[in-house]
Amino acid sequence: MDSETIFRLVTGIIFFTTLLVGGYFRRKAEKEGGQMRSNEGRGLVVVLRTLGLIVILPLFGYLINPQWVAWAQMPLPVWLRWSGAVTAALMIPLIAWMFLSIGSNITATQATRQNHKLVTRGPYRWIRHPLYTFGFVFACGITCLSALWWLGVGMIPPMIILMLRTSIEEQRLIEVFGDDYRNYMKRTGRFFPKFA
Repeated sequence: MDSETIFRLVTGIIFFTTLLVGGYFRRKAEKEGGQMRSNEGRGLVVVLRTLGLIVILPLFGYLINPQWVAWAQMPLPVWLRWSGAVTAALMIPLIAWMFLSIGSNITATQATRQNHKLVTRGPYRWIRHPLYTFGFVFACGITCLSALWWLGVGMIPPMIILMLRTSIEEQRLIEVFGDDYRNYMKRTGRFFPKFA
């Protein structure tokens, strides 16, 4: 078995494991989380999912037949590719921890559920939006592992949109939780832990 086949197998295992973890917790939240307060942000979710599909299509091509996406591959040293594998694999338990911590409060939009609770445990103790942080690091890892420059470049627009949407999301949380959320904002970082 050549090294590229091994990289493809590792990429597939890590990628599909992460999809299964996220899919499981999101379905569970949809069943148990209660009604959404509004339909706000549904159009943006469609845009983000469409962009996401465009970005990951070459990854599926890579997994099936790397020659299909040879145009999107870049020559990376083996050590960097394995570092990407380790990085992406380490994000899986962190993403699961995040989903376990937020429970049924997770939503695809910036709207909250009617029985939404303020979560300040798990990674939320230090970071207000750990899914974006862990997802970004995971995407960087998969980019290095697969050596597909398309993934790295393609994730920039969705990440910018998510970063801009975060302000709206936080405004909705202030509307629901008031000073509790304002105080939570003071002691936590948006995407990285606050050390000051």
